[in-house]
Amino acid sequence: MDLGIRGKRALVCASSKGLGRGCAEALAEAGVDLVLNARGAEALDATAQAIRDRHQVQVTTVAADITSEDGRARVLDAAGEIDILVTNAGGPPPGMWQDWTRDDFIAALDANMLTPIALMTALMPPMIERGWGRVVNITSQSVKGPIAQLGLSNSARAGLTGYVAGTARQVAPHGVIVNNLLPGIHATDRADQLDGGVAEREGITLDEARARRRATLPARRYGSAEDFGAMCAFLCSQRVGFMVGQNVLLDGGGINATF
Repeated sequence: MDLGIRGKRALVCASSKGLGRGCAEALAEAGVDLVLNARGAEALDATAQAIRDRHQVQVTTVAADITSEDGRARVLDAAGEIDILVTNAGGPPPGMWQDWTRDDFIAALDANMLTPIALMTALMPPMIERGWGRVVNITSQSVKGPIAQLGLSNSARAGLTGYVAGTARQVAPHGVIVNNLLPGIHATDRADQLDGGVAEREGITLDEARARRRATLPARRYGSAEDFGAMCAFLCSQRVGFMVGQNVLLDGGGINATF
């Protein structure tokens, strides 16, 4: 399927590896030029060169902490005119409700709610002026089915979801389409962190923890970055002009719900 976005320019956050890289790869395959951001310059540059070699698109890199005001300013300054925004930031650490302080919640809100909002606030007005734009916020399955040990993520991402629900409907008349993409468990560093925590708590191996989690999924496997990237690219395409403010769950059937 031709996604109709060849020649567009996208900013993809946290894109040196994992789900962010999957999104960048899929957009590049569709002919989109990229601005890639991550904290680590070495991994970011390696990803950028691999994408250039494979897809022959323009790739700009900005090594910066997108969750900081200074980092965002540097990314936005380098990005220039952006047609597609994919927001993404690592999830806050797992734990139990009594573990978290106010500072923990503020950090989670900064990274997983306020940073995407700041990026949308900066980049959507020019999209509105041009009459076209796409925003995909990578959130979490915990928005649909809260996960007890991910209370920080549950809280921050739910706040972003509420913001998007209203904002998406305000900008849609101007050709700017905003949706959220909700990953379940995928084979990423985040999965290793969560499975490692289970293994440590329960005195089992990492492989045993993974096998136990896979058995809970109707798909009987973890998602891949390629799975995720393909859906992200579709949500950035010309094909979603009538899809406004939705939360697309990509979890291998893990959450058993009608809606």
